[in-house]
Amino acid sequence: MHKTKTKSEKMQDFVRYFKEKHGVISADMHEVAKEAEEMGWKMPKPKTPLDLLAAQFSDSQREEIRKDEVTGRPYRANLAVSTWQGNTQLVLWTDIDVAPRHIAHKALTQYREQMVGEAVQLTTTAAHWNRMNPTDEPIVMELDFGPDVEWELNAPRADGEEAA
Repeated sequence: MHKTKTKSEKMQDFVRYFKEKHGVISADMHEVAKEAEEMGWKMPKPKTPLDLLAAQFSDSQREEIRKDEVTGRPYRANLAVSTWQGNTQLVLWTDIDVAPRHIAHKALTQYREQMVGEAVQLTTTAAHWNRMNPTDEPIVMELDFGPDVEWELNAPRADGEEAA
């Protein structure tokens, strides 16, 4: 049985084609997209102005950093919770200083799940590279972030104040 390729798989094939055609191992996706457009690739519908503005508002929420009044440490001011409304995924933003526990817990749990997912991908990707390059020194990725976090929490701060 022949499986129909997804749009993503077709795009992955095109990137491989582009790299082979141009004799490169790394490719700028803008150059890939330009060539795909020139070859008749169907261009995506642009986002609406409302979608673009909503994305900018989300970016502003993600970027907002405040300083804890007691410790002086920076923290993210807003929590994101992914949820579904029918078939549509939504991200709801809540100010951390007024978030009830159930929202804070869900947001922090989702954030941790993203980190675990990234750690799994880091591990499998490094293992693959090591397998493909057996004569090179293996790349070992440490997943115990505890010492790194402690180091960062206790490192001298950029503002010259001592770590809290």
